Amino acid sequence: MASIPQTPPTLFDRKLLYVRQRRARAQGPVTFLLDRVDEDVNDRLSAVMREFRNAADLWTPGDGLAALRMRAGSVQRVCLGETDEERLPWEPETLDLVVSALALQFVNDLPGVLAQIRRALRQDGLLLAAMIGGDSLTELRQAFAAAEAECEGGVSPRVAPFADLRDIGALLQRAGFALPVTDVDRITVRYADAFALMQDLRRMGAGNVLIERRRTPTRRATMLRMAQIYTERFADPDGRIRATFDVVWLSGWAPHESQQQPLKPGSASASFADAVRKAGKT
Repeated sequence: MASIPQTPPTLFDRKLLYVRQRRARAQGPVTFLLDRVDEDVNDRLSAVMREFRNAADLWTPGDGLAALRMRAGSVQRVCLGETDEERLPWEPETLDLVVSALALQFVNDLPGVLAQIRRALRQDGLLLAAMIGGDSLTELRQAFAAAEAECEGGVSPRVAPFADLRDIGALLQRAGFALPVTDVDRITVRYADAFALMQDLRRMGAGNVLIERRRTPTRRATMLRMAQIYTERFADPDGRIRATFDVVWLSGWAPHESQQQPLKPGSASASFADAVRKAGKT
C-alpha cells in the first residue's frame, strides 16, 4: 500500500513574522548578523569561478544582499509576504543561483522549500544559504526555562527549535542536490543584560513567532528572575552576558555530468594505508 504524504507541522506564524520584520525596519533594524552574512556571501561566491546570469534572493530580510547584486547579472528578490506562504514563484530550470540569508530557520516545510529550489535551478546551478541553527540562543532558552519552572511551575516555548548540521545535510541530499556542504559560523555577542539582547532580537524582527507561543504577557517577576539566572550562568567577569548565534551555511548544486562524482567502492588507485605511509615520509 502506498504511503500517504504527511503534512509538515506548522511551527511558525509567518504572517506575524512579516509584521514584526516590517516593524523592525520602521524602528531602525539591528543588522550586524545580516551584515556579516552579506560579507561571507561575497567571499563564498568569489571562490566560484563561473558566471551567474539569473539569480534569486529568497526571503532575506531588509534590502537584500549587496554581494549578490554585485555578482549576478539579474537578481529577482522574493520577499516575505509576497509569496503564497512557502510556495515559490519560479518555473523549473530558470535560475543559475539562489541565495537566502537568515530566513530558512522560519520555514515550516524546509524539505519542501529545498525541493522547490532544486527544481528551479538549471543544471549546475547553485544554492547558497545561511540560516540560524545549532545552539543559537541556548543561554536565553535555558534562562527562560529555569525561571518559568521556578516562578510559574511550567515552561512555555520561547525560542524556536533550530536544525543542526547533520539534519540540514541530509535534507539537501533528500532534495536532490549534488555535492552538498554544510558548515557553521559561531558568533558570540556580549550584552549588558538579557533585556538588551531581547531588544536586539525585536529589532531584528526575530521575536517569538512560534504557533504554540504563550499568548499572555509574562509576569514581571518571571522576567526579572530570567535575567538574574542568565547573569548567574552566562556572564563574563566584567558582568556582561554572552549570547550565542550559530549561522549554519548550506550549499548544493543541481546535478550536472561535469561535476565531480564519488568513487565507486574498491575503485581507488591507492589504499588508505598507503596514503598514511606516504604522508609519514614527507
